[in-house]
Amino acid sequence: MTPLVEFPELVKHYAPYFADLFSEEAFVEFERYISGLIVSENKTVEGINRLFVNESRNQSSLNRLLTRSPYQVSEINQARLNLLADLKGTRMKPKGVLGIDDTLLTHFGHHFAGIACLFDHTSGTYEWAHNLVTLHYSDDQTDYPVLFQLWQPAELDKIETGLNAAGIKIKASKQELKTTAPAKWRQYLLNLWRRHANKPEVAALYDSKLQMAKAFLVQWQQMRGELDLPVTFDSWYTQPDFCHYLDQTLHMSYVGTLKDTAKIVLKTGEEEVKSFADRLKQEHLTAVETGGPLIFKPVTIPYKGTKEHYFSYCATHRIHTFGKQRLVINFDQADLSDNPVFYISNRLRWQAQGITRIRRQRWPVEVYHEEGKAEGLDQYQLRDLAAIERHVALVAVVYSLLRAAQHDTVFQDRLQRELKLNLEGSAASWRRATQAQAFWALLLFVSLRLSQGHSLDAIAAPMMRAIYGG
Repeated sequence: MTPLVEFPELVKHYAPYFADLFSEEAFVEFERYISGLIVSENKTVEGINRLFVNESRNQSSLNRLLTRSPYQVSEINQARLNLLADLKGTRMKPKGVLGIDDTLLTHFGHHFAGIACLFDHTSGTYEWAHNLVTLHYSDDQTDYPVLFQLWQPAELDKIETGLNAAGIKIKASKQELKTTAPAKWRQYLLNLWRRHANKPEVAALYDSKLQMAKAFLVQWQQMRGELDLPVTFDSWYTQPDFCHYLDQTLHMSYVGTLKDTAKIVLKTGEEEVKSFADRLKQEHLTAVETGGPLIFKPVTIPYKGTKEHYFSYCATHRIHTFGKQRLVINFDQADLSDNPVFYISNRLRWQAQGITRIRRQRWPVEVYHEEGKAEGLDQYQLRDLAAIERHVALVAVVYSLLRAAQHDTVFQDRLQRELKLNLEGSAASWRRATQAQAFWALLLFVSLRLSQGHSLDAIAAPMMRAIYGG
């Protein structure tokens, strides 16, 4: 960990975009916090506060930035998007794609507001965590979060009361589950809520992740200007109600992901798409041997400056509960030896190349969640939910500053002259460059103090306290 003797150049360059949101004192704390998120290994308030050598402050000042300062997360987010819109490379483009995903912010213990015991698909275990839902923008030059919010667990008493008020009958036989089988009671009540969530008074009882995604896209439509971007998502979000809402209410193009157990409706009846793909694969391999027409055609798409190759089947089919969809089945290998993936779209004239390109742009939201954790996305010790949401918003600011730096030639030239490094690459590489610049500033500070006659012990003492925490 490098002690900070001044704010990193990255922070000094972009912080003015946010100055109007804060008092003079709070703005300094804002600069300190985002500097610490970039440079410090310890992303907690305590760890960030002790990072600064020349400006020793009480930790409560930094705490107030997250708990009491009067700015709104929405204001921070809009200022961040304004910054990104000012640079050609990070500006949203007609070929851009919106991706929806969520991630667990895991913590030990459950004494945090809004935390829940949730299933982690990566580990196959249940963990105490917050769940962050993100609407993410991506194109071949850049990507960054657009909107985000922490999901909140359902309040079962509120839902039960609301369902009764809406005249929706709760079976008397299910009432005993409250005490005998709470998990089954929760599942029953949420299933009942889902069946009637088309009623506004019922939908308002609980913000599921799908409800949050819908709200994000409504908000996006209010801010999009002339842009008409498609949205893409994984199999969890590819649910009939959500897809119908995008198509019929928001009139948005989408590319979803089918599970291999989804049913395709054929003249011969319903069949799982995996079985359907297996039959197409055998027909394709026979055609390869006999010289007949190929079922899976080679497709090439651009992605982040590279070319990717797939073997695709594309046709319009009726998918059970989804209705008529454009179906794409993709293999990576020419011999179709790998497992296929299944995509659907409500745009029935789109071809495999376009659908695959859009779906490929979903991946950056997962990268953001991973790189965001390197910036401290899940490294907080805050108990208050509003404070946690502010922390998440400031992590999004840091990620966006690193993205902006990749496309800001004025800033790049200045930093390259100072560090004598070739500065380009990912957000993670720009974080390392900022840490290198902070280290360079520290060396210059030590050199200056030594030239002024200060002893090495006197210079090192506050730095040792910053590192050790004494």
